[in-house]
Amino acid sequence: MTESVRNWAGNVTFAASGTHRPRTLDALRSLVASAARVRVLGSGHSFNRIADPGADGMLLSLDALPAETDVDTAARTVRVGGGVRYAELARRVHARGLALPNMASLPHISVAGSVATGTHGSGVRNGSLAAAVREVEIVTGDGSVLTVGRGDERFGGAVTSLGALGAVTALTLDLEPAFEVEQHVYTDLPLEGLDFEAVAGAAYSVSLFTDWREPGFRQVWLKRRTDQQAAVFPWAAPATRALHPVPGMPAVNCTEQFGVAGPWHERLPHFRAEFTPSSGDELQSEYLLPRADALGALRALDGVREQVAPVLQVCEVRTVAADEQWLSPAYGRDSVAVHFTWVADAETVLPAVRAVEAALTPFSPRPHWGKVFAMPAAEVRGRFPRLGDFAKLVRETDPAGKFTNAFVRDVLSG
Repeated sequence: MTESVRNWAGNVTFAASGTHRPRTLDALRSLVASAARVRVLGSGHSFNRIADPGADGMLLSLDALPAETDVDTAARTVRVGGGVRYAELARRVHARGLALPNMASLPHISVAGSVATGTHGSGVRNGSLAAAVREVEIVTGDGSVLTVGRGDERFGGAVTSLGALGAVTALTLDLEPAFEVEQHVYTDLPLEGLDFEAVAGAAYSVSLFTDWREPGFRQVWLKRRTDQQAAVFPWAAPATRALHPVPGMPAVNCTEQFGVAGPWHERLPHFRAEFTPSSGDELQSEYLLPRADALGALRALDGVREQVAPVLQVCEVRTVAADEQWLSPAYGRDSVAVHFTWVADAETVLPAVRAVEAALTPFSPRPHWGKVFAMPAAEVRGRFPRLGDFAKLVRETDPAGKFTNAFVRDVLSG
């Protein structure tokens, strides 16, 4: 019997032979070993078919496994279970006087799913969330457990792996001493004369927001660590009221603004952990390109404003430091990430997605693996220089292709 499961946004319905939520590692290993085809569903916060196992495949959720967060204060690491979400992890880490280097804008997403798709926060010196991973534990197709850590020649393909190697049951992450952050919001930053490097480096984490209805940015969010140099931002005016990134939306669910210092995990995300979104009336796309090309890319996007603005809720621009994960969109290059939150209408959004991709093509954009993109598979493959190494690792780790679905086959073929 086929079972239907929808993603967080409701724009994708997965057809699976069944959905399973094992409560123990042994039960998980047994399920995987007995299945013909498997995909693991994290928090469901992807907007394409990356988690779709197909009608004959098993959809596996890890959210019923023990919510392990084993903090080693001496080593400054945490071993976290595959079903744990960032909000829960952050609270437990902070209680031990430690911190993650960075967080994404939404703290409700799963740790394993986030690093598997190349999810990130912002900051010119901050890598993607996968950059904090030092070891990953994976249940492979025969039910055995594979552990891959830094120093292993396979590590570059083992973390941002699209779920193609197996079910990630645990990750070990680097931590640092806890710190406080203050958040300042500015308004009306012009595109004309923009010194992108100065703006992006003005704080520990910087986000620029626009609706592309006119040139420039409606908001700039600066997240400054209180143990670092004070932020100086002469290019725009301070906000006079609390703001939501999407114009017109109430700011009640956003993290605190106006420079009120607070723990790292209550400021680095844009949204409060106690606000739990049940669904999202939106679609999302994102592209990462060389940070050196940021200004040229923004000008190119300004040239397609008329196609983009009518179906756009908000566009966010962030920076991500280069990392070494083969399938990370920030692999090998300091990057600027341009994120689009669209209206929830694929038919009207896809032409705008194509216009964005055409405008960004000269800058070799890499799509976020969990978002909506229209780029042909062959073009996507050409953006990732270590894809051949990753395909070899998939063949070695999962020779039967148990964890490979149509999405992954498109990535690997060619």
